This record gives sequence, structure tokens and C-alpha cells, in this order.
Amino acid sequence: MSTTVEDALLTRRSCRAFRPDPVPRAEIERLLALAARSASNSNCQPWRVHVLTGAAKRALSADLLRAHDEGRRAASEFGYQPAADEWPEPFRSRRRRFGEGLYRDALGIEPGDTAGRLAHHRRNYDFFGAPVGMVLTVSKLPLRGALVDAGLFLQGLMLAARGAGLHTCAQASLIDYHPVLRRHLDVPADHVVVCGIALGYADEDHRLGAHRTTREPVSAFATFHDRVTG
Repeated sequence: MSTTVEDALLTRRSCRAFRPDPVPRAEIERLLALAARSASNSNCQPWRVHVLTGAAKRALSADLLRAHDEGRRAASEFGYQPAADEWPEPFRSRRRRFGEGLYRDALGIEPGDTAGRLAHHRRNYDFFGAPVGMVLTVSKLPLRGALVDAGLFLQGLMLAARGAGLHTCAQASLIDYHPVLRRHLDVPADHVVVCGIALGYADEDHRLGAHRTTREPVSAFATFHDRVTG
């Protein structure tokens, strides 16, 4: 399968329901090689990727689920996002609309159904049933610019996956259990966990198969400058 960059951007989504069909290792390596073409500051390439399949993925998922159920959430290694009640506008409203669209509209889970929301959230730790789970880390040594580099790599990987007919989901939820990840993976001491990544073939028959999020128009975030002012 081949696709244009535009098609990849338009069809990329955070897939939260996968088929179990395996993805060949050679294909995963090809996608990672493409993602590694991403720009990075001074070509530092500060990222590392841990790829889990089969028994290794099952063992990590079991440990993550155990830590989640036992309330062993860890403090973030870096300031990833505000506390739930501290989001300022307009981000608070966008976040609320996202939650309503996912839980209420797509999954049919009402706001008061705490158990239902928790059951869906737990699926993060099995990578939403994807056959491939990845953990992206980045060195702290190049400072915060390394997080920009990691974001570029992540986007490159997600777009490359679409070109291969695959889907992905970037999972910040794994950051909360970085001690578990470090027990299973050889994460260097100077690295922080950026996110998990689920990779595989989308289960289009799942009720989440039709779920899509909206985007702000260009006029809402872009300012065009064509003359000198002041």
C-alpha cells in the first residue's frame, strides 16, 4: 500500500481498538527506519524505542495493569500536563469535548459511570489489543529540545504506519507507571519515558472504528504577516 503525505495526515487517528493480526518484524523495522529520518536538533537523534510483542508485551501489560489496579501511579518525570482541575481555557473546553466524544458519544458511557470509564482506560495498558506495543524514550541531556525531537520522531512513525495501512495510538498514560517500564526495559538513566505507542491493524468493526475528533480551523491558530507594522 502506498499513500500520499496528505492522505496519511487526513487518515491518521488515535486508534483504540486493534485486530490481533501480527505485524512482521521486518515491517516494524522499516517503519522505524523511516521515522528516524525525522529532523532533530543538530541531528542529535536523542530517541530510543522499545518494541514489545508476544510474551514480552503480555508480561509488561500484566505488570502495568497490576500497578494501575493497586494505585501505584508515579509522579511524572517531567511536567507533562496540568492536573485535571487545573487546565486553563481554551484547553479545558477542548479536553472536555474530547472526553464527551470518546466516552459518551462513541462508547455510550455516561459521565457518572466511573466503572465504565475506568474499564476503558485500563485498555491503555494492553495497548488497546494491538499486537505491537512500543515505548518511546528520549535523553534529558540535550534539554527540552529533545522532547521536540521526540515529537517529530513520533509523528514520523505514525505517518509511516498509515502509509503501510497500519494505525497507531500514542499513549501518555504509560508515563504514570515509568517505574514498571524501567523494570522491564533497559531505559538509560538519562532518559525519560515520552509515551507508549500501540501499533497494528484497526478493528473497524469496533464501535470506536468510526470515532473521529475535530480540528480548529487555520484562522483560529495562524496569523499571516505580509507587511511591516509599528
